[in-house]
This record gives sequence, C-alpha cells and structure tokens, in this order.
Amino acid sequence: MFIICLATVVLLIAVWRLLEILNRKYYILCLCKRVRPVDGSPLESKTVVIPGTTPFGNNFDILQNTPSGVFNYVRNASARAQLKGMNYFFYFLMAPMYNVIRAEEAEEIFQSPKLITKNVIYELLRPFLGEGLLISTDQKWHSRRKALTPAFHFNVLQSFLIIFKEECMKLVDILNEKIDTELELNQIIPSFTLNNICETALGVNLDDLAEGKQYRDAIHALESVMVQRLCNPLFYFWLYFYLFGEYGKHVKNLKIADDFSQNIIKRRRQEFKQQQRHGSDDYGRKKRYAMLDTLLAAEEDGQIDHQGICDEVNTFMFEGYDTTSTCLIFTLLMLSLHEDVQERCFEELQQLAGDDIDDHSVFDFNELIYLECVIKESLRMFPSVPFIGRLCTEETVVNGFIMPKDTQINIHIYDIMRDPRHFPQPNEYRPERFLPENTVNRHPFAFVPFSAGQRNCIGQKFAILEIKVLLASILKNFRILPVTRFEDIIFEYGIVLRTQQNVKVKFISRTGNTEK
Repeated sequence: MFIICLATVVLLIAVWRLLEILNRKYYILCLCKRVRPVDGSPLESKTVVIPGTTPFGNNFDILQNTPSGVFNYVRNASARAQLKGMNYFFYFLMAPMYNVIRAEEAEEIFQSPKLITKNVIYELLRPFLGEGLLISTDQKWHSRRKALTPAFHFNVLQSFLIIFKEECMKLVDILNEKIDTELELNQIIPSFTLNNICETALGVNLDDLAEGKQYRDAIHALESVMVQRLCNPLFYFWLYFYLFGEYGKHVKNLKIADDFSQNIIKRRRQEFKQQQRHGSDDYGRKKRYAMLDTLLAAEEDGQIDHQGICDEVNTFMFEGYDTTSTCLIFTLLMLSLHEDVQERCFEELQQLAGDDIDDHSVFDFNELIYLECVIKESLRMFPSVPFIGRLCTEETVVNGFIMPKDTQINIHIYDIMRDPRHFPQPNEYRPERFLPENTVNRHPFAFVPFSAGQRNCIGQKFAILEIKVLLASILKNFRILPVTRFEDIIFEYGIVLRTQQNVKVKFISRTGNTEK
C-alpha cells in the first residue's frame, strides 16, 4: 500500500512538473501557445499582460457583458498599459490577443504586407458582407480594391456632390419644421446618410421605394444582433448562437437586405446594358452614375461575378452610412457645446462666394480648412470605428514579439488618437490641432480614423465631402444649441462607436424665419 501511495505521489509530482514546463510555452487553460519576445526576455518586461478574472485567462471577463461594459473594460485595460508606456495582451480560448494603443507599434502592423487578414470579430459580419472589400483578403482583396478604385475618383465625387446637396436640402426642410425643438440626432442623421449611400452606391432613392423603410429597419436589426454577439464571446460559436441567440431574427433580416440588394442589382444591370447600347434609358434620359456601375463594368470584363457584386453592394451600404452618421452626430454635438468653434465655422462659410450651398463646388468645400479641422477633431475624439482587427495567419514576428499562428491583433484607434504624447490635453476639443502648422511634427500614424496602409478606407474622401456638405448646410441655416451634456454620455462598443442615450440638440434659424 505504501509503495502504491508513494508511486501515486511521484506520478502526481511528475505530471505537475510536466504541466509547469508545458505552461511556459503554452497557456494550457486557454489551449493556446504563449507569445514570446524575440530576445528571450520575460514577456511582462516588454508588455502588459492583463490578468483574467479566472485561471482561464480572459475568457470569462466579458461574458454576458453590455456594450458599455465592454467599452469600459477595454478602456481600463488600455489605461493600465498606457501608464507603463506599453501595449497589452489578453489570452482567450485558442489564441492570444495583442492590443495596440501606441502609434509607433501600430505603424509596423499597418505597413506589413503580411498582416492584411481581418480577425475573428469580422467573421460576425461575414453572413451579411460575404467576401466584400472589408473582409476579403489576399488576391481577392487586391483585385476588388483595384476594380473599385475608379468609383472614388475625383470626377466621380463631383457628380456625387449633387446628390449630397439634394439630400441636405431635404434635411434642412425637415429641421425648419422643428425649430427650437429638442431633436434626437440618432433618429434624423442615419436616415440622411443611408439615403446618400443608397443613391450614390446603388443609384436609387430609398424614399421612392416601397421597401425602403423595411430595408432601413433590417439594416438596423442586423447591427443589433451583431452587437449582441460582440458582447458575448459564446455567441461567436454558431451552435450556441443558433440555440440561445436571435438566430431566426438574424436570418430573416439577412434575407430582407439580400433581396433588396438583388432586386436593385438586377434592375441596374438592365439599365446599364440599355445605356451601353443606346447611351440612355427607354425614355431617352441618361442615368446618373452610381458605384454599382463600376461593379457592373467589372462584371462585363469578367473581373467579378454576381455574388461578388452583391457582397460589395452590401459592404458599400454597411460601411457607408453608419460610420458617417456617427461622425456627424458627434460633430453636431461638439459644435453645440462649443459656440466659439461653431461661429468660426460659420464665418469661414461666409467667406465662400455665393450665398447658397447649391452654388459651391468641390473646390469650394476643399477651401473650408477650419471646418475640416473640426471634422478631424471629432474623428480623433470619437472615431466611428474605435478599433480594427488583424489576424496572424502564420507564426509572425510583430513589434519584437513572436506571435503564434491565429494570434488576434486589435489596433485601438480610440486610444492611439488620445495619446497625450501626440495630442496634449487629449480629452479637450481643440480643432486647431489640425491646422497645417500644428501637424508638422506629428507621428504619421497618430491620426488614423480611416485606418492606414494598404487597407485604409477606400471611401474616406467620399465621407469627408459628405460630412462637410451637411455641416455647411446646417451651419448656414441654423445655430446649434446643446441639450445633451457631454458628461452624461455613456459610450458603447458596437460595430461603430455609439452612445447609450440618444444625442439631443436644438436648431435655431439664423434668419429668424421658420417658414419653409
């Protein structure tokens, strides 16, 4: 009996010793390899490793959390790392996660030709976006990017300016009916940007379509489910999502969005072929250019198939409306809270030739230097996309660390652009930071609201022009008064940066005339 007990003890000690040795290379309770510094030094001397709430790494830290809870969890981890001037790691099931909050280390990732594959979070979007430009990688991404680049040429942007102005006039009419009334920007601005992207990307006006409202509602519902999955890692697994999530609702809304896109593509394809043959439609009218036309031309050349067009259309719609509406909401809020900034923008607008926004060209809008500074400062403080992700598809050396295959990388744009080394008093709203003379010595990757490197946002000039036109239209006609206080705002993580409460302002007519 003694020998058996002794043998058992020896065996347990041996197993424990073996596990200790294995645990140096593997995080056993997370079933993944550990990250190692290239120089062989202890990991904790080079970066911050955020301890989990359980021995199982960080797997249970955000389980059943809320969008605001996830936002605060990441901010707390970032603050902890920033105190040491480092980036930080989480350890999740099957993979470490490298979190970058410094421009210097982000630069290497942005410029790496190997790190272009998006990470696991983007897989939540795949059922809707398929192999669109946001998610695709390698050769497919390169060929799609090349095919789509002409859709954002300067001459194309000039043609889109007409659409932006038309939609702005509609919005100004709506605001004129609600003078000196508390308005929820979250209820007004997204419809404006969705109409813009529908008309520029697809060549259709949502207001003219019976299914337009249903499509808007489906897009919003899809994002709601994606946020639910983002806040509970168990929902990343399809079986768990199918059993306990809103799977049925998700599939229903995917079908609504897909049917809408399919119908628009078929209709536009017929018009495209008609115009190729005759230079006009059946009524002798020349159709406005839409981004979809670039895809249809690529289809004619065999560069893309029908499913590829559907994926890119859905990507246009998804990326093109929510990101710009988020920037507009935050910018209007900050203008309402900073009267001096608002008046300086108005004075700059008064310097443009012509009294009406309709008189201004793209060149005129490019002259609005201070207004662009205001937009950039809003994007710095409140980036529409607060983080972006990459995936190590093989063992890779990044920032002096040996990253195992499948390591997840998150570049926290929100934190990079609030780094006091590059932006002193980062929590103060100071548009003059972006005047040309104040940006000379700034790190080139300190301001990256549209990402950077080869996977930067293809539509950033489109977005800036759209935002400028709307802000100019509003500032020409109204003074913006605050209702929501900044200190009351609770931020949330979603597909884009959100606030828990709707943002409210008041619009006061500059002419004193509220008649339409």
